Amino acid sequence: MNVFFEESGDFKVGSVMTQAGEAYQVEMASGKRTKVKTKDVLLQFEKPAPAELMEQAKAIAAEIDLEFLWEVAGEEEFGFAELGAEYFGHAPQPAEAAGLILSLHSAPVYFYKKGRGRYKAAPEQSLRAALAGIEKKKQQALVQAGYVEELKANKLPESMQNIVLQLLFKPDKNSIEYKALEAACNDLHTNPQRLMLAVGGVQSPKALHMAKFLFESFPKGAGFPEVPVPVPPTNLPLAEVQAFSIDDVTTTEIDDAFSVTRLADGNVKIGIHIAAPGLGIKPDDAVDKLARARMSTVYMPGDKITMLPDAIVEAFTLAEGKTCPALSLYATLNPADWSVLATETRAEMVPIANNLRHNDLDDLVNEETLASGEGEYPHKESLGLIWKWAQVLEAARMVKREAFGLKPEQNNRVDFNFYVEDDVVTVSRRKRGAPLDKIVAELMIFANSTWGKLMHDNGVPGIYRSQGRGVGGWNAKMQVRMLTHAAPHEGLGVDQYAWSTSPLRRYTDLVNQWQILACAEKGVMAPLVAHFKHKDAELFAIVSQFDAAYSAYADHQANMERYWCLRWLGQENARQVEAVVLKDEVLRLTDIPLIVRLPGMPSVARGAQVKLDILRWDEVDLTIETRLLEIPTDVAASDVDFEDDEVEDAPAGDAEVADQTAAEENTAEVTAVSAADTSAE
Repeated sequence: MNVFFEESGDFKVGSVMTQAGEAYQVEMASGKRTKVKTKDVLLQFEKPAPAELMEQAKAIAAEIDLEFLWEVAGEEEFGFAELGAEYFGHAPQPAEAAGLILSLHSAPVYFYKKGRGRYKAAPEQSLRAALAGIEKKKQQALVQAGYVEELKANKLPESMQNIVLQLLFKPDKNSIEYKALEAACNDLHTNPQRLMLAVGGVQSPKALHMAKFLFESFPKGAGFPEVPVPVPPTNLPLAEVQAFSIDDVTTTEIDDAFSVTRLADGNVKIGIHIAAPGLGIKPDDAVDKLARARMSTVYMPGDKITMLPDAIVEAFTLAEGKTCPALSLYATLNPADWSVLATETRAEMVPIANNLRHNDLDDLVNEETLASGEGEYPHKESLGLIWKWAQVLEAARMVKREAFGLKPEQNNRVDFNFYVEDDVVTVSRRKRGAPLDKIVAELMIFANSTWGKLMHDNGVPGIYRSQGRGVGGWNAKMQVRMLTHAAPHEGLGVDQYAWSTSPLRRYTDLVNQWQILACAEKGVMAPLVAHFKHKDAELFAIVSQFDAAYSAYADHQANMERYWCLRWLGQENARQVEAVVLKDEVLRLTDIPLIVRLPGMPSVARGAQVKLDILRWDEVDLTIETRLLEIPTDVAASDVDFEDDEVEDAPAGDAEVADQTAAEENTAEVTAVSAADTSAE
């Protein structure tokens, strides 16, 4: 006797060897023996042979008209033998019965299984809907296959042209477009980004990196809606100074300017004048909401996305020839030792005599000319006086750093400035600590520290940058945190440091400016009128939001700098390059701030100059492969500054120790980058 039975959802046939109670010992055509319960047996037959029956059953199942079978079945539950008699017009033969079972089992859209060998026809409405769904999937599969072929032929399907970014960065993985893209990538052994570049969905690697950043950080676009330009108060006093700024040629958001006044008693009053959008922009107004949504200007080589609309920047930037609203900090100094005798903060209108530019002055103003008095340039006497004070300020900070247990800052680190024009990049080296840089940096640190203390002394919260060692004592890693109360910034060597000098390009500075204005106007009564109060949940939210946005912007800036470094290699046809060892297997090229990891690098002292052979690089995933060519026996002095453990250990691109230098305040717009400190402020 032979049996046709169901086992684990599959149908099988075999010859019965023995029967014991409710089970058969069955031998399969393969010779394998298995135990089959009688309840799982659907047919018992003598002829034909098991293997032959299965072949006949499959042939019969293939010929069965499912639509007709469904009509014959009716609405009631049935057994396969009953339906077989109706369909075939006679009691089904073993092969017919088995074929019917296979057909019923393979058509769950038409027939619902109700038990062993028992089924029920699907309701007509459900059947039609299911069949429509199947047909739709068939059509989608055909469309998808067409998309795959187009992509493989380097053609972008029309339906994908408006959803390229979504497919790349936030795809609906159930869509036929994504499935087609994935299938084409698998067939071509590539990834979606490279395939989109090949088919023209993205025009270039640069466009790809920009698109990813904009998609994630500016999903509604980087443009601004129309908003009214705020107007500052008209009753501000006029400052009796002729102020000047010092910036790179590309700077448009001019936040800071300086003035020098010799007093009748022989003392000197130096003014630090900061653009004052806080006098026109009010908390929670339309412009504030725009600025808060962005949190900062985004910088990258050759481009930027401003925090504020151009019209508002133009209204408050400290532009040459204009009298601008400003928040001024005046320091009265004794020129004998440049000690600070008094400070005063006030809002006023400040005449801006000049916007000095680094490219015009860098060759004229250096330590030698400042010491000798040689050369002629605008505001020569004022720059000379400020330079003397800046050196005193720096020395005092270094003493404070040592009191915090840190080594003095070194000035042998090199910054790199990027300029991009017509897709051609120029990377220039600039030694950090040049007089003009130091002037701006030291006076900005002084202002941020002084105003931080002003808010603290008047009981007004602000947004502070604090740096110190976390849990773990002297060997713990230096950490930069944002707080709403005053705390030391050990890296800069100040007791407190509140970002306040860039309100046109950083939202934290705008917030602090509102708080400082309240202190300047009301003094100890400021807590009553200041917009933000102690433990203000909104202030904490701003800190959190700023941290997230600033980190994303810094990552993008680092990516774009790396992209332009790779472009520079191709542009200059650089194949053999000099590099400096930063740490172990981490190196940085000498001419550009490109970090390279060289696995298997022999042990070489930090700062050693080596020669590398450039093998290949990739502008899409921003990788580079090199090999070591030469380690000179006589190593020249390095331009890498390893002043502190926390800086030495900082990985490439780590912004955590960005505050180690205040040159950040003046170099952000030209994207200055250093070996161990690659985040420009």
